[in-house]
Amino acid sequence: MVFPRAWLLVGALAAAITTNGWGSPTLIGCPVFPSTNVWNTAIDTLPVDPNSNAYVATIGAAKPVHPDFGTVYNGTPNGIPFVAVGGSQAKVPVSFSYAGQSDPGPYPIPPDVPIEGGPQASGDRHVLVLDCTAGKLYEIFAAYPNSDGSWTAGSGAVFDVRGNSLRPSSWTSADAAGLPILAGLVRYDQVNAGEIAHALRFTAPQTRNTFIWPARHQASSLGGTQYPPMGQRFRLKASVDTSRFGPNVQIILRALKKYGMFLADNGSSWFLSGAPDPRWNDDELHQLSLLHGSDFEAVDESSLMIDPNSAQARPPTPAGSPKATAPLQSRCARPRSERIDLAHSVLPAPLI
Repeated sequence: MVFPRAWLLVGALAAAITTNGWGSPTLIGCPVFPSTNVWNTAIDTLPVDPNSNAYVATIGAAKPVHPDFGTVYNGTPNGIPFVAVGGSQAKVPVSFSYAGQSDPGPYPIPPDVPIEGGPQASGDRHVLVLDCTAGKLYEIFAAYPNSDGSWTAGSGAVFDVRGNSLRPSSWTSADAAGLPILAGLVRYDQVNAGEIAHALRFTAPQTRNTFIWPARHQASSLGGTQYPPMGQRFRLKASVDTSRFGPNVQIILRALKKYGMFLADNGSSWFLSGAPDPRWNDDELHQLSLLHGSDFEAVDESSLMIDPNSAQARPPTPAGSPKATAPLQSRCARPRSERIDLAHSVLPAPLI
């Protein structure tokens, strides 16, 4: 197979992803948030959330984990791609359907940037661009290029990857929970290097109309406490035997035990996000489907929060820490769809 040039660029840049001595993932020398950031904080010693059993049952205790990434699916790279650029990359205008909750352009988007699902995709169409010179991460949802070089998108966000700032409370991002996407992707070269030192990202079909730290946004009209809020963190249970899995999958499972995964979007049950790469072994990745929802537990990470408006986290404390604070109520007034096929469920599209 001939892989797209933009995707090959992603693979080459991904080869420079490492973990520095303080535990903060870096991409070609650019930190993907500080080591003190909640994304990069271990949660394996934190207590189980009191609503864990209800959350797992709602998402699906018998539902298998699905790797929503790999090599190729339906002729296009499988997963959420990203690209890194330097300070010389020209910035282009971007107009947003939800400009009130989007960071205005221009954004440094290369003309051949990879789009999730490919140029003809009708799904989420995420575009992720990391500007290592400026230390900024640009992410847009429902991204469509225009003939004049500008872009039209549903929403967009700019993150300072050298700091711990969160988006304004109740603001979305390119993800429904208002969180960065790149920070939570399974990336091949981290696996190849032997460690993923950050939390991952996953989806669930039904979420509550609330969000908890560090999430900033909700995307539901459901109020029942059996539904997990956006930003809820889960981890693979320590008792799960990982020795039967392939070596690359074992690295992913170690990360799920130590760092867990954030509920970031409405979608299919236990769909785990990652970046496409031609070096993945799809057969090995599908061993993840041997795991089921019952192998996971929701975590109470409220003790990590220093400031509700910052992603900086305290060092983790062992089980027995105080109960979680009540979920932050989203004050977003815009109507939200309950569709589960798009990252925000905000733009009409056929179910897939």
